[in-house]
Formats: sequence, C-alpha cells, structure tokens
Amino acid sequence: MISMLSTNVCIIGAGPGGAAAALQLAQLGIESVVVDKAVFPRDKVCGDGLSHKVLPVLDAIDKDMAQRLRAYAEKVDIWGMAFASPGSTRMEVAYKPNSDREVNEPAAFVCKRIHFDNFLIDELKRRSGMIRLYEGIAIEKYALEDDGYVVSDAAGHFAVKARLLIVANGAYSSFTKNVANIRMAPAHCSAAVRAYYKNVKGCHVNGFLEWYFLKPLLPGYFWIFPLPNGEANVGISMSSETVRKKKVNMKKLLINILQHDPIFQERFRDAEIISAIEGYCLPLSSKKRKLSGPRYMLVGDAAYMVDPFTGEGIGNALHTGRLAAQHAAATLKKNDFSAAAMAAYDENVYRVLGSELQLSRRLQKLAKYPVLLNLLIGMGRRNKQLRELISRMFNDLTLRRKLALPSFYIKLILAYCAKVRRT
Repeated sequence: MISMLSTNVCIIGAGPGGAAAALQLAQLGIESVVVDKAVFPRDKVCGDGLSHKVLPVLDAIDKDMAQRLRAYAEKVDIWGMAFASPGSTRMEVAYKPNSDREVNEPAAFVCKRIHFDNFLIDELKRRSGMIRLYEGIAIEKYALEDDGYVVSDAAGHFAVKARLLIVANGAYSSFTKNVANIRMAPAHCSAAVRAYYKNVKGCHVNGFLEWYFLKPLLPGYFWIFPLPNGEANVGISMSSETVRKKKVNMKKLLINILQHDPIFQERFRDAEIISAIEGYCLPLSSKKRKLSGPRYMLVGDAAYMVDPFTGEGIGNALHTGRLAAQHAAATLKKNDFSAAAMAAYDENVYRVLGSELQLSRRLQKLAKYPVLLNLLIGMGRRNKQLRELISRMFNDLTLRRKLALPSFYIKLILAYCAKVRRT
C-alpha cells in the first residue's frame, strides 16, 4: 500500500455536488481531497438542464467562477418553459429574473454534462493549492475509526484518512447503500432514457425547455431540451415502479413516440440521431431522508436529492454540496463530528430546499391524473396571472411555500369553475 493521504475533509465524487463542496471549502480556507472513479472529461447520461438554481449557487461560492460560466460557449441560454398536457394543450411560461440579476440574463441553461462537469473540474484545478484531485480511483472501502474515516480502493493501493467525509458519488453509491442505509426503491426512483438529436424541427425560437405529459408516461414526461449547434437532448422519464410492473422497454417506447405520435412524427421526420439511446435512474427526493451521520454527509444524487417532478438534480447537488462545505467548516471548528452535530446539515438542506421539494412531491402525485393536468395547464394557458405566478415561483421562496399548500390548488380550481359558470 502507498503511504496514506491525510486531510480534514475527503470528498468522494467530483460531479456537481462534490465539486461545489470542494470549491466552497477552498473559499473558506479549508483544504480537501477529492476522489472520483472517472477520468475527466467524461460523459454522464442526463437531461443536461442547468436550472435557475445553478448560477446563484456558483455566484455565492465565487462570483468570478459564475461569470466564467456565463461566458462559457458550450451551453444554450434558456428563457422559459413550455408544458403540454395529455390533451395536447400547451402553456408557455417565461422566466422572470431575480430582482438582483440583470433583466437580460437567462435564468437557466442547457449544457452537456461532459462539458459542464469538466468546467467544474477545471475550477477545481484552478485551486490546486487547496484541492487535491485524484481521478480514475474508485473508493470501495470505508472504515470509521475514533478520529476519522479511512477510505480506500478495493485493492488498497490508494487510501485517505479524513476527519470528515462528504459523499457525492451518485445514485449507486455503496456508502449510501451500506453505511447510510438508503437503498433504491422503485416507488422513489424514476427511470429515464435520452439521446442526442440534430435538426429537430419546431424548437422554441426563444430557447424554452419543452415538457410533454404524454398519457403512456404519466406521472412521467417526454422532453426536448435545446443544445448548441442545432442539437437537442431528447428523452422520456417514467416511474420505476410503473416500468417494472408493466415491463416497459423504454428505448422502444421513445422510438415509438418519435415515429408514431402525430406531433413528434413530423418534428423528427428529418432529424438525425447522433448518439446511442442510453438509460439511467433518478434517485428522487420523494420522501424525507436522513442525510448525515457520524463524520459524514451525503450530497446530490448520493443523498437522493433529485426533484420528484422535474427530474432536475444538478441545482440541488450544487446546493447540498455548498451546504455540506459550510457545515464541515463549523464542525471542524468545534471538533464535534457526532451524529447529533452532523444533523444540523439535514436541517439546513430541508430549510433551503424543503418547500420546493414538497411542492414537487405534490405535483408528482398530481401528474398521475390526466384530467387534472389538462385542467391546470388549460387554466394556465388562459390565465396570464397564473402563468406569471408560476414564473415567479422559481425565484420566490415565499411563493413556493404558498404553492406547496393543497388549499392553493383547491381555491384555484374553484375560482376557475366559478368563472366557467359565469361565462
């Protein structure tokens, strides 16, 4: 065995969550060791959406880094979203800017993961004096000792001793499964497949994300996300429970939709597929979980922090990575890594993201019912105030809390029915 590395904080995984943790620690003057099984640049199967949460988190860590992302060429600016109900009613919602952001700045982006993750790796390398990055090493063994964790690869050729672990190595993390005791369950996961296409007709001229709630996919959806160079990320997502019960072949289902759905048949007639159709699993935050324990915190997909309704995980990974780094600084200062001390991290995560996740859980349940989706999207299409409310939701935490209440939807539907009766 080589000599063991020693560090205050070891971060397992260099994706968005792990990178955010390391970058925030560096800003706080705390060194870290980051280990990832991949060698970058590497691709990851994903929807490639960088939501409204991404820039604010990067801004909070390092404004210069956020500015570099704004100028990054390998992305498309996103100015809004288009939703289509099972009955083919379409509603478009433009993003409203934060009061402290430029009006002409997009709220979101689409960027292939091979590019975005490598952007973050380059940011880690900029801080090589504070961040020691090791690529191509899979951490398989974890041993809790009195003064920290010892982690190593399967053969014992690489080992790190750390006072604290930040676990960010994805949905299939052995640590999440075997130490944190969080396991994949079909009821709390979504299955998805995606492919890259070129020359898809009818993409929104203003760079909107497109979601289609097709009946065979509910409570999932079909998506088209624009990319640079005339490309698009195209895919479908479904409940893993539904996929298992109905024995759905999702690759065949995606092809069937593109070839036979009357809308997409025309849009994809001359489109060219430029990648394989690849599948992946989304670990949903569809229930509250324990995200920490003695000397460790889980972040991103390893913490099952994917939005249950939209399937978006990058923004939540960045958020949890930053929060884990801030909590790591506090625990290092107090020299208290007990389960009770680490639990404050869980509280912070659910304080920051809880209202939004609660809303998404309710919307996920709502999405099972085509009649309700048709009603709500139809209401939004006709009601400018409702569209603006949905738009403002992305930047207004108070509003998100309001939208998480069932009473909001009851009042909305009653008001709509009353209006229909009057007319």
